[in-house]
Amino acid sequence: MKPVRILIVDDEPDIRRSLCGVLEDEGYAAHAVESGEACLDELGRAACELVLLDVWLPGMDGMETLTRIQEMPLPERPVVVMISGHGNIETAVKATKLGAFDFLEKPLTIQKISVVAKNALEHRRLQIENSRLKEGTESRYRIIGESVPMKALRHELALMAGTNGRVLIYGESGTGKELVAHALHAMSPRAAELFVEVNCAAIPEELIESELFGHIKGSFTSAHETKIGKFQKADGGTIFLDEVGDMSLRTQAKVLRALEEQRFEPVGAGASVQVDVRVVAATNKNLDEEIERGNFREDLFYRLNVIPFHVPPMRDRREDIPLLADYFLREFTTAYGRKPKELTPEAYRILQEYHWPGNVRELRNMIERIVILNPQVRVDARHIPLNVTRRPAERPIDRFGSLAEVREAVEREYILKKLEETSGNVTRTAELLGLERSNLYRKMKTLGIGPKE
Repeated sequence: MKPVRILIVDDEPDIRRSLCGVLEDEGYAAHAVESGEACLDELGRAACELVLLDVWLPGMDGMETLTRIQEMPLPERPVVVMISGHGNIETAVKATKLGAFDFLEKPLTIQKISVVAKNALEHRRLQIENSRLKEGTESRYRIIGESVPMKALRHELALMAGTNGRVLIYGESGTGKELVAHALHAMSPRAAELFVEVNCAAIPEELIESELFGHIKGSFTSAHETKIGKFQKADGGTIFLDEVGDMSLRTQAKVLRALEEQRFEPVGAGASVQVDVRVVAATNKNLDEEIERGNFREDLFYRLNVIPFHVPPMRDRREDIPLLADYFLREFTTAYGRKPKELTPEAYRILQEYHWPGNVRELRNMIERIVILNPQVRVDARHIPLNVTRRPAERPIDRFGSLAEVREAVEREYILKKLEETSGNVTRTAELLGLERSNLYRKMKTLGIGPKE
């Protein structure tokens, strides 16, 4: 393992020799220069973890050198400790604001140099580790796509991530609703806190209340110990209610109260628990229809639908399919230690012609299968396990998997047409459609129609 490299910048030869000796005895690789100009040249030639920089230097002084170090396009910038024989509080504060880790006054002792060097290097290590973790998180939850719907989605995320507004994400199964929820949390001020996920469709009805709000030991037959609920675990962070349309009416009532008051009672508890939670929900159902059928509370819908996001299906963003395919190829060839692969133009064509009923999830699973089963570097049409050539040409009506989707598409097209006729006047459009203005606004939100459309 290579020793940590430390650069000493001081115009006094005796101090340079002394510091080099002390640091080398501590196991560091120490190198010294006499000026700020020489310091910048040295950093441009070789990587360095720590710079001990004198304030008073001939030519370019230490403060200007510090500023220039912070501006250098280095892969991993060194941490800087300032040194001065004439230090004062004003100089120390200025150095810290410019990015220095610490400020030492001469004369320097061996113990002082040793402790500060260790602390500065540990600080740098943590900074780099945190930066890499952040980059990994951003990469993991990156929204891929250059189509108009995906650019609009990223724009909405950037606008809304910094708020505490509740979010309801609409989209078919496999479109990436969970990814959007994660990205929203990662971009928010709550990113350092927990992201807690609840799949409302996967938890049995008799357990979901306990899962969400927790319970006290002995509160029911199988409650052998006290349990902390998901809402309490997410305190300070974000709770993601996936497939919220599958939640029972009884549980919906409890969730509604928790949203209104940010307070709830664990099962069997006599006292309530106060929390600060941002709620993000997702559904693949048409909640307007669920409300009409009596399956979903209208008041809960209003509480959740503060900021609606619509994640488009693959068939509405076919231009993004090559980008997604390439991304998954890189992901799985790296994960399985395979050679990089590339898709041929014919393979791209087949992928873009396919209907993708399973959306992005189906594409991801298929690319993983290709990487595992095919050793070839070039992935051709014959390696794509999709029977596109035998599939009849898609008609507009084939885009819809259910009667609800057909109805939604027709409603959207008709409302857009009426909005165009009234030059975007929502009040006049509501009159033409025989709706209350508030009902039309709600319908437009559900269908993903912005007022400016």
